Amino acid sequence: MKVISRLGELLGSKRSAIAVTALGTVGLLLILISTFLPDKKQSAAKLPEPAAQEQASYCRETEERLRGFLRRIEGAGDVEVYLTVGTGERYVYAAEGRRSSQENRTEEEKKYVMTGGSGSREPLIETVEAPSVTGAVVACSGCGDPVVEERIYRAVSAALGIPTSKIYVTKMK
Repeated sequence: MKVISRLGELLGSKRSAIAVTALGTVGLLLILISTFLPDKKQSAAKLPEPAAQEQASYCRETEERLRGFLRRIEGAGDVEVYLTVGTGERYVYAAEGRRSSQENRTEEEKKYVMTGGSGSREPLIETVEAPSVTGAVVACSGCGDPVVEERIYRAVSAALGIPTSKIYVTKMK
């Protein structure tokens, strides 16, 4: 009881009331300012590789693997490969849905599955699709022979999943 009465006496004075009000205002301002500052833990963990670097890295890796494979084709000789890539990585998010049909009408409701706590909710990633290859140029020393060229066209088409119309094969000088 003595503590409560003493606290009442301190807050009863004009100076104390001004000090408490000022401290309260400063505290509220600090809380307000902190909402605008980025969270260091989240920003450090979520710094994705820029899309251009990601595509270039994927291209180089795929070119090297394809070059190594094409060199094993009989008659191909020395091989160089250049690939073009369309879009970068694509994220497919998990979703749950409901579909209802009535006579001439079909209704579909789709909601994304969210993860995380109350402060940071993010959609659940189901799969990550690799960038799509849109074209290929192959230069090889053995490409004067039509049989070798045909083998190269078919191998590149099968390996990359693109039509032969998007592939150009030429003789290396």
